[in-house]
Amino acid sequence: MSQATRILLSLLAGLLLGIASAALGGGWVAWATSAAEPIGGLWLDALRMTIIPLIITLLIIGIAASAEAARSGRLAGRAVILFMAVLWSGAILAALLTPLLLDLWPMPGDSAVALKAALSASSEKVGEIPTFGQFVRSIVPTNPIAAAANDQILPLMFFTAVFAFALTRLPEGPREHLVGFFRAIADVMLVIINWVLWLAPIGVFALAYVVGARAGASALGALLHYVIIVSAVGAIIWFAAWPLAMIGGRLGFLAFTRAVGPSHAVAISTQSSLASLPAMLRGAEKLGVPVAASGVTLPLAVALFRATGPAMNLAVAIYVANWYGIPLGPMQLAAGVAVASTTTLGAISLPGSISYISSIAPICLAMGIPIEPLVLLVAVETMPDIIRTVGNVAMDVATTATVARRSGFAPGEGLTEADRLLQEDGAGEKSD
Repeated sequence: MSQATRILLSLLAGLLLGIASAALGGGWVAWATSAAEPIGGLWLDALRMTIIPLIITLLIIGIAASAEAARSGRLAGRAVILFMAVLWSGAILAALLTPLLLDLWPMPGDSAVALKAALSASSEKVGEIPTFGQFVRSIVPTNPIAAAANDQILPLMFFTAVFAFALTRLPEGPREHLVGFFRAIADVMLVIINWVLWLAPIGVFALAYVVGARAGASALGALLHYVIIVSAVGAIIWFAAWPLAMIGGRLGFLAFTRAVGPSHAVAISTQSSLASLPAMLRGAEKLGVPVAASGVTLPLAVALFRATGPAMNLAVAIYVANWYGIPLGPMQLAAGVAVASTTTLGAISLPGSISYISSIAPICLAMGIPIEPLVLLVAVETMPDIIRTVGNVAMDVATTATVARRSGFAPGEGLTEADRLLQEDGAGEKSD
């Protein structure tokens, strides 16, 4: 049984048992919830203790890898620039779109109130909206160690990014030693996280029982609402791959659809961009993208690029804020966009349950949003994760075709006449 399945079954068992306990009533229910709550909280704290060192190490490794790729040639450099543009654009879109979706289709009021009461979350800083001056002053930390100790994510990430970019200017020997050092720390953190996640069924069951006992059946409807909202945000990024391919790569709608179809099938079945790489390479070949271009850009995309990550991760944070009734000002949303766009660099090679926490918790901390709900939401991540993967795969192929076209390669040279007609469909006769 996969880890995701174990966590999902634990969530369902805890919720259903909690709902049944609330329905039966009795003094023992309060005793059971008071016993389960510290168990779930202890597991959550064990997970939280790895977040700061994991953020620092993965961000340094990601920036170092991006800089190394950019130095390796004009094609890779253009790919990295396009990747960054897509990541930031997706995060900005999510900051605008998610509140709109929640306004159009809000979570039922009784569910929000019940769920908020069910999870005890620290709220000392919840809802604080800094002024523009305070926001700007907070970006540069006077003491990076104190920023890490106080969970001040945005200034900590700013210092880490500056450190990482400075590291890339070192000679090759010292640079590789430092990157290797931080990679080793990241590997150690991943081992610890795997140990913690091995106990996830216990922690998730305990927390889910508390939620079910206190919130009742409304918890199930709220989880379904969450899945639909976050998946909708990811689907928009997914569908944006078609305009990018048609405009940037001069490809036809049907040709691009046929080319990415097999890789989508692999992505849905495996939920892995890496497993979809061979199918993506074949799809790029069908589009006439030379191997000299796709052989560089697609592996780089799998290693560094997660197109749906910033948008869907920020959507989760905004959803939790809406769940708790936390007003988000422009400065909080700006902090969320910055952190969401940056943390995705180090999340690509991690298992879904690990990358979910390590990518979204920093966004929540930077925006003053509780992270307690994440341990429940990760259990229903299967459907959103499918949207994440197919969106990433489609964007990988679209950015590859765009970079190839803009770098002087000519997609379409190796196509049959039928494929060329499909490629021209919707794009018209265009000259480069």
